[in-house]
Amino acid sequence: MTRRSCAIYAAGIACASLLVVGIGLVVAQVFRTFMHNRLKKEIVLVEGSRVFESWKSPPPPVYMEYFFFNLTNEEAFLAGAKPQVKQVGPYTYREYRFKDNVSMLDNNKMVSAYNFKTFVFEREKSVGDPAEDTINTVNIPAWAVMNKVKGAFFKTSMAAILMNSVGSGIFTTRTVDELLWGYEDPLLARVAARSPEVDKVFGLMYKKNGTDSGEFVYHTGKQNSMDYGRVDTWKGQRTLTFWTSNQSNSINGSDGSAFHPLLDRNERIYIFTPDLCRSIHMEFEKDVEVKGIPAYRFTPPRSVFASKEENPANEGFCVSPKECLGTGLLKVSPCRNGAPVVASFPHFHLADHKYVAAIGGMSPKTEHHQTFLDLNPTTGVIVRANKRAQINMLIERISGFPKTRVLNETIFPIMFINESVVIDDVSAARVHKLLLIVTVVSNFPLLIVGLGGITLLVFILLLFRARKQKTSNEEDTSYSPVSDKEKDDPKNGTYISLTPKGDPQA
Repeated sequence: MTRRSCAIYAAGIACASLLVVGIGLVVAQVFRTFMHNRLKKEIVLVEGSRVFESWKSPPPPVYMEYFFFNLTNEEAFLAGAKPQVKQVGPYTYREYRFKDNVSMLDNNKMVSAYNFKTFVFEREKSVGDPAEDTINTVNIPAWAVMNKVKGAFFKTSMAAILMNSVGSGIFTTRTVDELLWGYEDPLLARVAARSPEVDKVFGLMYKKNGTDSGEFVYHTGKQNSMDYGRVDTWKGQRTLTFWTSNQSNSINGSDGSAFHPLLDRNERIYIFTPDLCRSIHMEFEKDVEVKGIPAYRFTPPRSVFASKEENPANEGFCVSPKECLGTGLLKVSPCRNGAPVVASFPHFHLADHKYVAAIGGMSPKTEHHQTFLDLNPTTGVIVRANKRAQINMLIERISGFPKTRVLNETIFPIMFINESVVIDDVSAARVHKLLLIVTVVSNFPLLIVGLGGITLLVFILLLFRARKQKTSNEEDTSYSPVSDKEKDDPKNGTYISLTPKGDPQA
């Protein structure tokens, strides 16, 4: 066997082996499965894991923007006109987050932690000075007191007298600082003198700066990767007690800071939010890219805050049968000490149009008022997020309080928040590196198939050249006459000369 023949046989065997092995690995997805299993083991909330430190102290900067609605026609509104508001903001704060008192539980299957938040004002990202800028808005303490005593004639009369004596109206003008971080309210101060459990200080973010939201216990993902970051208990409870159905009181999903790897477009993302006193879900909207990192965008659908008629599953969020609000609203008074606080998306985004039409100055826009999460599907890492929510008050005519007699039931907007984060460059580089490793290893069988294809081309080339060489040799070794005499010889060139007997020279 010649050297050329050995090369042809070797190329053929190598080609067949590479193609068979490569195609087999592609079909079986061995390397992809290997990498996915490795990711599931690496992405766990356990000391020393790839994600544990960044989970405890997230490196990307988080910003909280506050936008207020300033009532510009108070007198006309109290006379029966449509309220007109003007959006003022943002007042931006850098939000520093960290998890404290972290403890591993149940053989690293669970981890407990307290989520602390601290806010620092960012003047260059704000429209003004919160200590000087004032907002005319609903007097929340007054409305909380009126709602607390309504229906009880004696208490209503006492509250009305008390409000008049301290000059507490149904609207108030306060600085942004006071509305956010708290001020001593004269009406609450008088109530607190009789009821020590009542705090005389009120603020929308009062006691929320430098504090925690209670103990969380999370699944680490060690036992099941799909449970990574899922809340097991909050403040020692696996279910809430605010609502009227088991489904509404369920604590589902993560706290919004961690999501399991290997996300699917068809799945629902569940998030438990203590600020709303409930869990919400989000669904896939579209593919996006952030700093070169591919991501799935998940957003809450209209059904999350839909009315019970539109989504019967939401009936459990009705405080009472008479207090079921329309689509786009959630009355959170059960977890706000009975105050008539209503949550929605900013500018009543995704809500019934009647709520938008009832307030002059509302202009819902998806790009400015939608809540969304952009998650890398391979790692579950948040690459960009905007959490947007609006705080409203339900104001209406309340018997015994003359100042409310001209009011119809109105959902009055007070402020909305925009809590945003974009992955930082250092974290983005780490994600890029990890995705590159996952891609290369997962697609290694394709490299083998590619090598098999190249070897196949070499094999075909060698066969072609060998065939050509063989044809050339056959042409070179075929018979050809050596002289013109042979051409003329009918015996095909067999020419034997004999000497005659009579030749004397023989």
